[in-house]
Amino acid sequence: MTRKRRAGGGKRDAVLDAVAGVLATRGYENTRFTDVSVAGGVAISTLQTYFGSREDMIIEAMQVFTDREVEALRAVSAAEPDPWRRLVALVDRSLHNSESTRQVLVEFWRSAMRDDELRDYSATVQERYRAPFLAAVREGAAQGAFTLAHDAEAVTDLLLSALAGLIISRVQHHPTPAPADFRDVLLTQLRLMLGVNDSESAPERIEAR
Repeated sequence: MTRKRRAGGGKRDAVLDAVAGVLATRGYENTRFTDVSVAGGVAISTLQTYFGSREDMIIEAMQVFTDREVEALRAVSAAEPDPWRRLVALVDRSLHNSESTRQVLVEFWRSAMRDDELRDYSATVQERYRAPFLAAVREGAAQGAFTLAHDAEAVTDLLLSALAGLIISRVQHHPTPAPADFRDVLLTQLRLMLGVNDSESAPERIEAR
């Protein structure tokens, strides 16, 4: 990305959190310096010093926010050595995102459709987001824990598309699918696609928020 960080230090991070909160509730088009000033308790002139423009402020907040999500997935991945349990943990991380997280992600996707620079960044984020899922699938196959009926990348892409679709449905407050039921079906299908070679029962149901 060519947009540059300016001033602020640690205070800047707190302001970016406030930007993300406003973005989640008001959307890209309706997030203004005034709204962030109220939410973050910081003067409009300070916001202008930090970011220059409203657009740069919002886009930097989305960049920071999505980076955090990628790092969270990386941490989940690093904590679980077993490939199948790691995939389940990664799925649960996605299913248990907060409502504000889901809203910011959808705003990020919407904005990337209209901003060339952000679209390029979105492609980079997608590869980083995808990496721990793909690594778990490949590792399970290499260890003999999975017997893949399909290409590892195709399985990973289908899984991520399903998770993204649920995020959109939940942001729109559709009554179905219920996250817990979705999880059960998704993990059952994922086991079949991966050819999971163990006799363990499916992971217990975990209610998604």
